[in-house]
Amino acid sequence: MNDYSILIGAGCFVVGLLIAFWVKGKLMTQKLKTAESEAVRLSEEAEKKAETLLREADLEVKDRLFKLKSEFDAETKDTRAELKKREARLLQREENIDRKTEQQERREREQNRKERHLTKREGKLERKELEYSELIEEQKRQLEKISGLTVDQAKELLIRAMENEARHEGAKFIKRIENETKEQADKKAKKILATAIQRYAGDFVAERTVSVVQLPSDEMKGRIIGREGRNIRALEAATGIDLIIDDTPEAVILSGFNPVRREVARISLMRLISDGRIHPARIEDVVKKVEAEVDIAVKEAGEQAAFDLGVHGIHNELIKYLGRLKFRTSYAQNVLQHSVEVGFFTGIMASELGLNVKMARRMGLLHDIGKAIDHEVEGPHAVIGSRIAKKFGESPKVVHAVAAHHEDVPPNSVYALLVQAADGLSGARPGARKELLENYIKRLEDLENIANSFNGVANTYAIQAGRELRVIVESKKISDEESILLSRDVVKKIEESLTFPGQIKVTVIRETRAVEYANK
Repeated sequence: MNDYSILIGAGCFVVGLLIAFWVKGKLMTQKLKTAESEAVRLSEEAEKKAETLLREADLEVKDRLFKLKSEFDAETKDTRAELKKREARLLQREENIDRKTEQQERREREQNRKERHLTKREGKLERKELEYSELIEEQKRQLEKISGLTVDQAKELLIRAMENEARHEGAKFIKRIENETKEQADKKAKKILATAIQRYAGDFVAERTVSVVQLPSDEMKGRIIGREGRNIRALEAATGIDLIIDDTPEAVILSGFNPVRREVARISLMRLISDGRIHPARIEDVVKKVEAEVDIAVKEAGEQAAFDLGVHGIHNELIKYLGRLKFRTSYAQNVLQHSVEVGFFTGIMASELGLNVKMARRMGLLHDIGKAIDHEVEGPHAVIGSRIAKKFGESPKVVHAVAAHHEDVPPNSVYALLVQAADGLSGARPGARKELLENYIKRLEDLENIANSFNGVANTYAIQAGRELRVIVESKKISDEESILLSRDVVKKIEESLTFPGQIKVTVIRETRAVEYANK
């Protein structure tokens, strides 16, 4: 019974397996059919999409071709229009050229007609000239027969007689004029210079700019320097002036090329010392206030100088430049006071000569205006001053007088020479300027050394406080002509090497001594 059940069970299992395989095969067949139908469907869809894409591409190509054709047609139309315009312009030019050609041809015909007319007139003139020449020659031959001299001989004789007479008379006339002119010029010049000096009473050695500030005690130096030097740095930065604090007792030295800034630093430092509060913030406030006060003082000084001389209409900037000269000195002479003196001297001399006094005073007042900024701008102060005067509307005569007062530019007017003379008077008059003894002796030594550097110089002597240099040369080495050249060379080298007020006279002395001894 059990075996039978087992067999039945095995049979059922086998039948189940067969049914399962059959069902599986059926399912597989059905899936294959489904897959084939899906593949066919996808293939058909792909073909449809491909056809759609081809149609779209074809349409896009046709649309692109249409656009290109439209653009090409538009460009072609514009090009044709431009070509038509150019063609019209060319036709117009051709017509203009034709008209000009016709006008030129008419002018040439007219010119040819005039030339033929002139040729005829020239022929007539030549014939008349020949006739006149023949008549003149005939008259000359008749004169030669009458006088017994040829034309050339008569001309030479007449010219020689007139030349000798003219030379004799001219020499006497020139000599007389030169003597009279020299005598009158010397007398007139001396009189004018004496009058100018007598009519002006100037101060002896004008005020000098102070560069040293006195301190109440040496302890104040430490307060001026401040902690880690912050006070002195702040003061130097605010004023632009260097403060020199050394072993000099109870004194601080201010060093700087700008005289106005140096004056600001001096006043500011004195106020800080008197106030006692010295710190960077206080220094900046004091310096700003002092700068404003100095600016006002500068303008007032310039206006006062112009008022004293009666000079009006000067530009405000020139007035400020004039005021800055109050703080500038030359050999201890205040430059603003010197400019006022030169203005007075120039006006007095112009009055004596019958010239424009106001213009002369204006030139004298402005002659040293370049010294207000010569520490900032390169070049001679006369040239700098002429540029400033020209910039602010001064007349060409004033500009030239300023430029020529030291002969940086050759003087070409009487006014320029008057300014030169007045400048020399103001600087050279007794008591106008002073210099240290060491500098004075050094200048005399430099003068003598310059002259001794030339060959043939035996001895040199600087006399009249350095106003004159006498050079004695060896007669065997230097001739009379060479002595003239030597004096010019010495003068040129002095002007290039030294700085001096006024002028220096160079006298070259050459002598030949013949010594014999009588023996008995």
